[in-house]
Amino acid sequence: MISIKQLRYLDAIARHGHFGKAAAHCAVSQPALSMQIQELEQELGVQLVERRRQGAQLTETGREVARRAQRILNEVRDIGDFARQSGAPLSTPVRLGVIPTIAPYVLPALLPLVRADYPQLVLQVRETHTQQLLAELDDGTLDLLLLALPVEHPEIETLRLIEDRFLLAMPPGRKLRRRVKATPELFENDRLLLLEEGHCLRDQALAFCDLRQVEGVDTFGASSLSTIVQMVANGMGLTFLPEISIGPETMGGRVSIARFADPEPVRTLGLAWRRTSPRKEDFRALGALVTEAVRRCQKRAAAIAAEQRAADA
Repeated sequence: MISIKQLRYLDAIARHGHFGKAAAHCAVSQPALSMQIQELEQELGVQLVERRRQGAQLTETGREVARRAQRILNEVRDIGDFARQSGAPLSTPVRLGVIPTIAPYVLPALLPLVRADYPQLVLQVRETHTQQLLAELDDGTLDLLLLALPVEHPEIETLRLIEDRFLLAMPPGRKLRRRVKATPELFENDRLLLLEEGHCLRDQALAFCDLRQVEGVDTFGASSLSTIVQMVANGMGLTFLPEISIGPETMGGRVSIARFADPEPVRTLGLAWRRTSPRKEDFRALGALVTEAVRRCQKRAAAIAAEQRAADA
């Protein structure tokens, strides 16, 4: 009979591609893990893993079995979550994934709110790109994501929280006579500096500007907004900054900022979780705190923008 233990071990091999690493992940000896995989193969009557000197690779059948095993293991986790739901709200750990253009700006405002309202909550945070976070949510590594919507995935449910407008960041001292529109004409004489490929913010900015060609776009190697801001501060171009980032990224007058004319470019921040998760009420409660944290960031951004307008007057 197939056991949950065997499915966990196969899932670990699928993740790590190595018997030793999979065994360490599962906190068992390598021989014990290997024996369980052999018993699973005997039970199914098929080879699941190709054993190689440099590692382990799943066969085509093994990949399909591992995919189905992952779904079963998620269901098992959900059963545990459901059983624990009888306790106080947000009383059990939440593994939260956050994209890099949100994490450093919202978390400093969010974590004190979490500590004040749900002191028993253990929040485990993982920061990386959207596609990686979605993969880890799908395979059960993460419980919840904070990211930019929309997310198109049949097994994932989302909750829209709040809109985050974009502002134009320019070299310090540069002024605009009027609000500008986010169009290709804006960058006829200036380079648009964006994050490297893989960041959803890059794709959003290109879409806002209707930039089908990227000859005037510089995305060379920049993986953080702070790097982009330093480039703008030194006259290398212009960029879009999310409103939530304005406080930290414009500290000390490193760049000038300006709001766009209507319709302002904007992204929607929200949460995402597996449709099968029984913790939806927990996630909605956490979403209310995220919304409050974002509003605090936006309030700070509005004050900074007002100060710059007053100084330019």
